[in-house]
Amino acid sequence: MRILGHEFVGEVVEAGSLVSAMYDIHVGNPVSGDSHVTCGKCFQCRMGEQEVCQDQKILGISTDGIFATYVKIPAKNLWVVDFNRVRKELCALYDPFGNAVHCLTKVDVRGARVAIFGAGQIGMFAILLARQFGAAKVIAIDVNPEQLAIAKKLGAHETILIEKTDKVNAYDADKHVIDRIMELTYGKGVDVSLEMSGYNSSVVNSIEATRAGGDVIWFGIKDGDMTIPQFSRVIVKGLTIHNVIGRQIFQTWQTSQRVLSDTTNGIQEKMWNIIMKEGNGTVIKLSEYTPEMFEEKLKQHPKLVFDMQN
Repeated sequence: MRILGHEFVGEVVEAGSLVSAMYDIHVGNPVSGDSHVTCGKCFQCRMGEQEVCQDQKILGISTDGIFATYVKIPAKNLWVVDFNRVRKELCALYDPFGNAVHCLTKVDVRGARVAIFGAGQIGMFAILLARQFGAAKVIAIDVNPEQLAIAKKLGAHETILIEKTDKVNAYDADKHVIDRIMELTYGKGVDVSLEMSGYNSSVVNSIEATRAGGDVIWFGIKDGDMTIPQFSRVIVKGLTIHNVIGRQIFQTWQTSQRVLSDTTNGIQEKMWNIIMKEGNGTVIKLSEYTPEMFEEKLKQHPKLVFDMQN
């Protein structure tokens, strides 16, 4: 039986004898932390590429997670937070916010036209960051009109609704989406595409929507095989494909903290007021959890946070 729970903020109540000296983490510190528990010994870890550690465990997935009264987590995974700089509920989102930071720091988006395929929680974070990092045009694409309405409030310049159809080939690019992107980019295509949903058709859309010589960032994950029609176009167009997993530990965390701590950019405010709806219906007491309630909340909100103190 697996204890679930992936993203967190909490308080250190007990620490090993060397934790203070090695990590400057002390009892009483509020902490968040990376959910990927890396080995520290493999080639990738030794080269500073812990996000692709070949012997890692992931909290709540391949090892017990944080939905418990007390949780034992390696001190090297913890990141001390400051509730005076970033509000508590958003400190619990450093992990998924860091995914978006990792994606948006793969390439230089200053002055770029950026398409974000999938306006879920991390796609929404990506919209905020693309604007913050200087993108000239941000286009959000999704099947859910309510998600796109939120994307617009977060700063997307344009939104495109994917019409749900019973396609024979689920991997085909959506002609309506590609035509609209070409219209918005004067026939060139976007400089950067971020695929955040993992669906085969969305992956193909990200390829088709990107200009020759552009960058495609794949973050969405789905199991199973994928089909990419006219695969030679990926090469002939000279696309650069970036696959992103997790966060760069702890470089991404430092960038995330600085971005969220800057009150002048409005990102923390928009995350709380627009995505999290000021906690109304999005912050749930774990003691009140039921599977039915959880499923219903997921239909209403892009992101939920559990409060385990009540």
